[in-house]
Order: sequence, then structure tokens, then C-alpha cells
Amino acid sequence: MSDHDAIWFRLPPPASVVPEAPPEPARERVTLTVDGHEVAVPKGATLLDACRAVGSEVPTLCYLETLTPVNVCRVCVVEVTGARTLAPACSRAAEPGMTVQTNSPRVRTARKVVLELLASSVDLTTAPEVQAMVAAYGADPARFGAAPATVAQPVKDDNDLYVRDYSKCVLYYKCVEACGTDAQNTFAIAVAGRGFHAHISTEVDVPLPESACVYCGNCIAVCPTGALMAKPEFALREAGQWAPERQTVTDTICPYCGVGCTLTAHVQDNRIVKITSPLENGVTQGNLCVKGRFGFEYVNEPEAGD
Repeated sequence: MSDHDAIWFRLPPPASVVPEAPPEPARERVTLTVDGHEVAVPKGATLLDACRAVGSEVPTLCYLETLTPVNVCRVCVVEVTGARTLAPACSRAAEPGMTVQTNSPRVRTARKVVLELLASSVDLTTAPEVQAMVAAYGADPARFGAAPATVAQPVKDDNDLYVRDYSKCVLYYKCVEACGTDAQNTFAIAVAGRGFHAHISTEVDVPLPESACVYCGNCIAVCPTGALMAKPEFALREAGQWAPERQTVTDTICPYCGVGCTLTAHVQDNRIVKITSPLENGVTQGNLCVKGRFGFEYVNEPEAGD
């Protein structure tokens, strides 16, 4: 053995074979008061971050950690002492010395009216979380009409993978953000029209197969009401057979390529009925491609000769 080889064998093994990101630099902190509790959060944090830091529950609908806040639902509003209007907690930056109330009578009234207007305009039958919020705030959607205003729309069924039922669309733009710069960068859908005529649409309202859509399904993953839904789930719901209480949920790794995306398989009656991905997963952040989200049907097909 040469002297060079001897030196090599005496070297200690590397501390880790997995590369690690450098630690985040220390950030300046701001101190404010939320519901009577003083809290310090990093500069640039939102009021929602501060509220969560002290354990104050603030409801959200259009907000998602992986998407840019668009401030359209106004369910997350909080009261800032001295401010003329209620502030959207999901996007308003925390400032030193702020005094914030998350459950004042003014806040609760605002949220109740927002939920009443929302539930009076769309079909929320496939939005149990929103329905629970309506009940929690004692909202009465019937005050604004006996029937939702947008339900008289046919389901758009123009492709093999998912359907669009805009009678359930609450215009929270999550699908638009996921299709845009926050995730997919496809820009197949956007908000068309203005005011009461605003709606989600493909370019010049062409059928989905004629649009720029790549069928990643990331719009489905972020939709809070079921306005966008994969066909297996839609078919089971139409037949009255969708049963989440009977489903098992298992995480696995997508077999289609080497990226290593985590798939969450939802299995009902021994068949895969839905594929999602964990929002907190560092590889996917809830996003998948067309193969990962929809390429499972071959598993459900019986083997030749069966």
C-alpha cells in the first residue's frame, strides 16, 4: 500500500451523505399583541402567522401556504386597533405594536355575512369544510335568496380525466394560481369577465382539450368546493357510492420517473379512486403531473384471463 493510500484510509468518513441546506440567516423580529397575547414573529410574517403562533383560530378559504395570497374570500379578516377597515390576515404584514383581535363582534359579523353571500350563490354540497364554517358562524344564506344563483350551469365534461362544475365555483382563484406562476406555469385557465360576470375560463372559453391544459390536475388539488373533480370521484358521487369513511389512505412513491413524488392513494372497495399528494411534502408540495395524478387506472383493471 502506498503512502497516498494509507493517508486515504485514515481519513474520517463524511459526516453525512445527504446534502443539507445552509441554515436560514437570523431575521429581525417584530412584536405585536394578538387577542391579548404578546407575540414576536419574523419581519415580513403575516398577521395569520402571528395568530397561529399564539393559537388563535382564523378561518381561511382562498389561502393556501403554497400559493400567493389573492385576498378574495375575506373570511380571514381580523380587527386591528386604529384601522378603519378589517384586515385580511393572510396577506397583511405584521407590524410592531399592532393590537389584533381575531374574534371580536365586528369580525364575527363580517365573516358571517361573507359566508351567507357565498352560500347563497353557489352549490356547496361537495364542500363540507365550508358548510361547517357556515354552521359555526350561524350564517343564514336564505336571507339572500332561496336558491343559489349560479347552479343553473351544466357540468363541463369534455375530456377523459376531470370535470368542471362551475355551479360550485366560489371564485377563490386557487386553481388559477396553481396553473400559473405558483406551480405549473401553464396558464390554461384564468378569470374572465368582470363583476357578477366573473368566472373561471379557458382562453376564449375553448374546450379543455383545445386549451393549453396539460392535465396535471393541480387545480383539482387546491379547489375547495369540488368544482373541479377527477372523473372516478365524480362518477362515484353521481351514483351515490362515494364513501370516504370506507376508504383507506396510503402514501407511496410514484413509479413513473425518478423525481420521487409522494402519492397518496385513496382506496375504496379494493380500488384506487383518487390520488393526491401531501401539501407538506418537500418534493411535491401537493403538486403532481398527469401521470402521477391520473395514471393509476391500470391498477384497477383485471388481469388478462381473469
